[in-house]
Amino acid sequence: MMSKIMLSGIKPSGDLNIGGYSGALSQFVALQHDYDCYFFIPDLHAITVYQDPKELHQRSRDVAALYVAAGVDPNKAVIFLQSQVRQHAELSWLLETQAHFGELSRMTQFKDKSGGKDTVSSGLFTYPVLMAADILLYQATHVPVGDDQKQHLELTRDLAARFNHKYAPTFTLPEPVIQESGARIMGLDDPSNKMSKSNPNQGSYVSLLDEPSVIRKKFSRAVTDSDMSVRYDWEAKPAVSNLIEIYSVFSGDSIDAIEKRYEGQGYGTFKKELAEAVVSKLEPIQKTYHEIVHSEELDRILKNGAERAAEKAEQTLLAAKRAMGFVTF
Repeated sequence: MMSKIMLSGIKPSGDLNIGGYSGALSQFVALQHDYDCYFFIPDLHAITVYQDPKELHQRSRDVAALYVAAGVDPNKAVIFLQSQVRQHAELSWLLETQAHFGELSRMTQFKDKSGGKDTVSSGLFTYPVLMAADILLYQATHVPVGDDQKQHLELTRDLAARFNHKYAPTFTLPEPVIQESGARIMGLDDPSNKMSKSNPNQGSYVSLLDEPSVIRKKFSRAVTDSDMSVRYDWEAKPAVSNLIEIYSVFSGDSIDAIEKRYEGQGYGTFKKELAEAVVSKLEPIQKTYHEIVHSEELDRILKNGAERAAEKAEQTLLAAKRAMGFVTF
């Protein structure tokens, strides 16, 4: 029976917030028990827009340290930096020769990120192909995707199928893993926008490294509504539903249980205890993060991860090159 292989990553292009924990990190911890997992830091993707070199360096270590601090076991899952495995860039070029200009120009994220700009990096245009290379290198059978990444996974499947048909069966076509609860945590100031560090209102997001006092203050100021009932209904009560979803992710309690607990209580106690659930989950993660982020132990984990990833990636890259007719030894 073929093993189930999972690949996913979090870009080091900003401070990680609780949306990243809910939609990715907490999932990584759970998924590592059911799949052969490759969890990487996509630093090559980060540079499609300018990154301050010192900040990129630190944020790359931050993300890796948070993987481990959140509970990803480097002995169970492979943790590595994308830029340390050269096969990503090489397979990406081979796949670019199979990608069509028209299908890349239809990518929604490129349209969103390039709109209104005088100059746009060509890397921003082609990065969905690099994403395909990331996935196909490890013969991933499953990839966790949010709504904003479904189109890119479809492109990955199209490129794999096109290559397999034109040359030789080489790549596994990956299946999406759609997360139901907590997949998209919205801003504390506006439930119509995804929680993001780019929001100029610092009260709109909770960073994974925020102090407990800051977290409590942010939740106390989170928008709600005038209804005063803790009820999960995204259409009628988006702000409160967002808070309930956060509570469910960080407490482990079901949405039904949270609704029943705060029935008839209003928002004061609910928001206070929500903040404590988040603080309780983040404090041990923050403690471990600070212990390892600048350590030789993290260096060892990343070096070992890159070696393990490269061994798998090289097998796929050689198969692709041979299928295309390149001379290999």
